[in-house]
Amino acid sequence: MLGSAVGYLVYSSDERVLRNASGEIELLAKRARTTAILLQTPYALEIRENVVKLLPLAEAGRDEKRTAGGQRIGGDREVQEAAERWEYPLEDGVKVSVKRWNSSEWLATGKDTVHVWRFDPNGLCEPVSVRLAVEQSWSEDTYHPLTATIRESLLEAR
Repeated sequence: MLGSAVGYLVYSSDERVLRNASGEIELLAKRARTTAILLQTPYALEIRENVVKLLPLAEAGRDEKRTAGGQRIGGDREVQEAAERWEYPLEDGVKVSVKRWNSSEWLATGKDTVHVWRFDPNGLCEPVSVRLAVEQSWSEDTYHPLTATIRESLLEAR
């Protein structure tokens, strides 16, 4: 009897982690779309190995290497102070992959891999799917390019 209770707790934990991450990424996508429209500036979600960030498209995908003194390599550039920036740190063990429009291949994130998901001032965003995995459990969310909301979602928690 105890074995089934432990199995249920693990199942619920993985499902909770996947649903929370999925919801936070959808929230960032909606915020990116709204911010791009309001500020009439392209925005992006930058998807890295451990974090998903919302920032102006012009800043997305930049290498964040710094010197020992803390200065950005290549010099510090002026950054808009009014620009919206948000981030969601992924829980340990959550792996993220992205599938671009018109592709059947999932592109994994890694130590040196950055995926940039674009949101334009006209309200459109790049149509993508985001796959989150924790051990053998996973969720896949396909986003609508007009609303930046989840159009289709699949979840398998083991």
